[in-house]
Amino acid sequence: MSRRRIEITPELMLRAYRIGLFPMAESRDSDRLYWLDPERRGVIPLGGFHLSRRLARTVRQGRFTITANREFPRVVALCAAPRRGSFDSWINSEIAALFTAMHAMGHAHSVEAWQEGELVGGLYGVAIGGAFFGESMFSRATDASKVALVHLVARLRIGGFTLLDAQFTTEHLSQFGTVEVPRAEYKAALAAAVERDAAFPDTPEPERVAEEIARLRSDHPL
Repeated sequence: MSRRRIEITPELMLRAYRIGLFPMAESRDSDRLYWLDPERRGVIPLGGFHLSRRLARTVRQGRFTITANREFPRVVALCAAPRRGSFDSWINSEIAALFTAMHAMGHAHSVEAWQEGELVGGLYGVAIGGAFFGESMFSRATDASKVALVHLVARLRIGGFTLLDAQFTTEHLSQFGTVEVPRAEYKAALAAAVERDAAFPDTPEPERVAEEIARLRSDHPL
């Protein structure tokens, strides 16, 4: 007897995120999704984000124009595209379609970095209450995705978010202060965060963003 495949809908995805699950595909061409619930979770502290002197200088220089939710489907597609040293991706067509649907519902957001009119970096994720679940990022210019992440953190702080889920701790993310927390600790923080009244700001005042970025630097002056 064949096992009937359960249809994964945007609503089911949101329910899963609320309890700490997230989906991945084995490859870009896979037609199966798997739910993950790691024993230890990577979290980027919104109150303890590490902004280096060099990256802060790059942000101030205005090398990139930053927008939000302007090119969500393109950001997802570029995150799924082959990268140097890796020719596959966990983002398949079903994941791309589900996140695009959640974006239309107001629950998935992107941050884009532009240079001379070209989309050169960005990231995307899911927002529920005061929790933001970072999914993936891409960069086609030096520091483009890093600057997008700095702006994401500033926007989340402005919007009243308390949790930035990075899923896993990587060498790349560790430079920003990413910590690994046990599953129980993560889920306690998650349960509180998703009940918060927070909102992702698409177009916050530039002065307010600059103030938040300055605070990130002053919190960690080294």
